[in-house]
Amino acid sequence: MGVETPQSDAELLQAVRAGNAAAYGQLYERHVAAARALARQLVRRAEVEDVVAESFTKILDLVGRGGGPESGFRTYLLTVVRRTVYDRSRIESRQVSTGEIEEYDPGVPFVDPALVGLEKSLIAKAFLSLPERWRAVLWHTEVERCKPVQVAPLLGLSPNGVAALAYRAREGLRQAYLQMHLGSPPKHDCRPVLGKMGAYVRDGLTRRDAKEVDEHVAACEECNGVLLELSDVNRGLRVMVGPLVTGPIFGGYAAALAKSAAGVGGAGGLLRAFDRLWRAPGPQRAAMAGSMAVTVAVAAGLLLATDQKPITRPTAAVPVAGPPPVAGEPMPVPVPLQSEEPARVRPPARSPVRSTQPGQARLRATVEALGSLVRARPGIVGLRLRNYGEAPSEALTALVDLPSGVTLVPPARHDDHDTAGTVDGWACRPSGHDARCSRAPLAAGQGTALFLRVRVAAEAPEGAGPAVRIDSGPLHVTAKAEDGVRTTGAPARFATDGKVAVRAIGNSLLTCPETGAGCSEARRRERGRRDNDLWPMTALDQDDSPGTGASSGAALSLPKGSKVVWAGLYWSASATTAGPIKVRPPGQRQYTLVKPDDVALRELPSGPVYQAYADVSELVAASHRNGTWWAADMPMEEGVSRHAGWSLVLIVTDPAEPYSQAMVLDAATVVGGPARRVRIPLGGLSPAASPARVELVTWEGDADLKGDKVSLGSGAIAPESGDRDAANVFDESSAGAAEMTFGVDVDTVGAELGVDPGLTIATDKDVVLFGVAALSVRARS
Repeated sequence: MGVETPQSDAELLQAVRAGNAAAYGQLYERHVAAARALARQLVRRAEVEDVVAESFTKILDLVGRGGGPESGFRTYLLTVVRRTVYDRSRIESRQVSTGEIEEYDPGVPFVDPALVGLEKSLIAKAFLSLPERWRAVLWHTEVERCKPVQVAPLLGLSPNGVAALAYRAREGLRQAYLQMHLGSPPKHDCRPVLGKMGAYVRDGLTRRDAKEVDEHVAACEECNGVLLELSDVNRGLRVMVGPLVTGPIFGGYAAALAKSAAGVGGAGGLLRAFDRLWRAPGPQRAAMAGSMAVTVAVAAGLLLATDQKPITRPTAAVPVAGPPPVAGEPMPVPVPLQSEEPARVRPPARSPVRSTQPGQARLRATVEALGSLVRARPGIVGLRLRNYGEAPSEALTALVDLPSGVTLVPPARHDDHDTAGTVDGWACRPSGHDARCSRAPLAAGQGTALFLRVRVAAEAPEGAGPAVRIDSGPLHVTAKAEDGVRTTGAPARFATDGKVAVRAIGNSLLTCPETGAGCSEARRRERGRRDNDLWPMTALDQDDSPGTGASSGAALSLPKGSKVVWAGLYWSASATTAGPIKVRPPGQRQYTLVKPDDVALRELPSGPVYQAYADVSELVAASHRNGTWWAADMPMEEGVSRHAGWSLVLIVTDPAEPYSQAMVLDAATVVGGPARRVRIPLGGLSPAASPARVELVTWEGDADLKGDKVSLGSGAIAPESGDRDAANVFDESSAGAAEMTFGVDVDTVGAELGVDPGLTIATDKDVVLFGVAALSVRARS
């Protein structure tokens, strides 16, 4: 039989919302000791059980009406305990009546009057900005100082998984804390140093950069304080966040909790009482609460009985300005994985390892949306599985539970058994709303990955992410993604795991008039007027073919021994209508006409623009040689502020690379004007502590309009070509092209990904169409 992991608090809360009173009994057993520890600091001993029971009953009523916590039950409960005591004291002193107490759903901390202003401290604001799951693990491990083995059941993880999640959450807290500092404009000299402090405290800077931070901090009192707080976020949590949740008696609470017993007796009777309370009609719940194992205060019971409105949650802010729907489907990902296990580094949060006895298979799985699952867009759901045991597994079966409104997309060409795609030995087929996949046994130390093409309906609800259950003989492993459907973001076009890397080249098909004064200097990136807004742009025709009216080339150099896994051709122009483009591989004399698979139409201040895409994997793989690729005669317009260009984006194998994850995201997002800063989530990546390589394709950038910045979570980064200016990334330079590429940018950047991977694009003056991002990063084991 497989070893089953206790349900997490989040799973138990979901069960309670579905009507399972027994699940709430389990939550009571887990957290009643903490509630009592806090209540003992606030009220007389005779009132402790009344306060605790009233608090649990309030939360049960809230959860039943769609409110209450999603996963961080402990801090929510402690806030309810404090508020309950406060409200009871107000009623007893006749400051208010029970009917005057506000509708109860403590989505934010209840601030004690003695601690007014504490919630405004930067460390508290940073903590409150984190995802609920991160706040929960930090509260348990850093504030309450519980051991990972104690926290594991609450989060549905193994102790190692708790340690890994806590590591990610601490890093996220540091990044959020730094963002708070950067949000209130620091001194000019402090800003670049603050951007490096997150890496500094992890010993992730080069010697030169670390020396720069040391020298600045030694002379700057404000930055020295930031560094000290960053270096000891644990102490900051206990000093600031502990009292924010429990009040000024945090020290007493922490001591009482440490002394309290882990088990709670008499849970069976309480569980039955919860069941009766849950099944009762709303007006009867409060009266029945009095028959529970502990007494519920009558005043609070009357409150719960008189107001049964659903709880309304505020809508979360959307980080990315999303494009309208684009037709087309992403491709399957037929790439085998390496057999050797990568170097061990801190793992991300994922499903616990399941095992029976030593010497047997031990499986660990993750499932995530790659990039984002965006309404009315195609996307990819990725499943990764590794056998950490000492023996091969039995045959694998995976049941992938897709979110509501997300459906599996069959491939364009069917193989045996009418599968939806075969990847690394997996064979999949639709199973009702979900997908059922099977594979041969997985050898010890081996990993496997499966990427499912899906389509998201326009009306798909936001919320729950995909989930998976893996069955392998007696072993059963489950995993669930934290992120589900979004209204905005960038979905993945293609993804793969292995010894892989990303590459991109490109060029413009418009240039300044050859006879114009200063044009030759501008083409060489010299002097001023390096801007397609300052010239009447004309067709550029560089090839030796008399049959083309506009053409340009870009040199491609692939790693030694590499093979093409996937190649996508993107082209864009200032025009109202898209159409085909001609492409010529290195060494060929004839062009091939390529028709678009997808077209995205957008609006810039200069007028309408399009971005077209076509899969050219077969064409590029057949060429399999370095040299100059040519593109010609795409639909475009000449004139001032016009752009037209192309980019070839590739994922290739590279024997010299470590085991990595790679994906290509289709953004086609306008950045600038009202949306000066756009953050694109990079879901599905579990990077190791090493830099990612990112290829960026952007249209309509202007070299002479500074203020374009790109960040992967650790500050602005400079491109490897063009002016190499971190404060002016989109400077009309393209990999593979020697001269100025007016209105076209194909840039390579590299930086370590943050704990919550995301790509941020920001502009001060310019308005650009950010088209494509291709990433490769070393994967964690």
